[in-house]
Amino acid sequence: MLALSPAANAQDDAPAAGTPPSTAGRVANPVAEFAGLDKITGRMISFDVYIDETVQFGALQVTPRVCYSRPQAEEPKTDSFVEVDEITLDRKIRRIFTGWMFAESPGLNAVEHAVYDVWLKACKQKSDVPAPDKAEAPASKASSG
Repeated sequence: MLALSPAANAQDDAPAAGTPPSTAGRVANPVAEFAGLDKITGRMISFDVYIDETVQFGALQVTPRVCYSRPQAEEPKTDSFVEVDEITLDRKIRRIFTGWMFAESPGLNAVEHAVYDVWLKACKQKSDVPAPDKAEAPASKASSG
């Protein structure tokens, strides 16, 4: 009986042998949805950002690098690797956050700035915001320096 248990477990693990357990069932999404709070005005907004694109919210620039979710049949687990830069008063860009944000635990790794808070709400396949034109990206990066 003891000899059968390891074999049974090995068969259960066989379909996912080539995939690490942490990535099993992950869905890569092209859009990350964030919420932002302006603490001065009390205004709260939701905004979509395409992967590897940057959107400015107040003095913060938010750039998601990946955004993963789970299939609808599974327990929700939504995370995104995000970089957040602050534009200082002397117009310098300073990195204030690099790391994972988790939609199910927004307080865990939200960006808490003196004026603005930003956190991940969801990862999405589509957005009402038009996709960025890749041809414009080099021109906009060159003009920002």
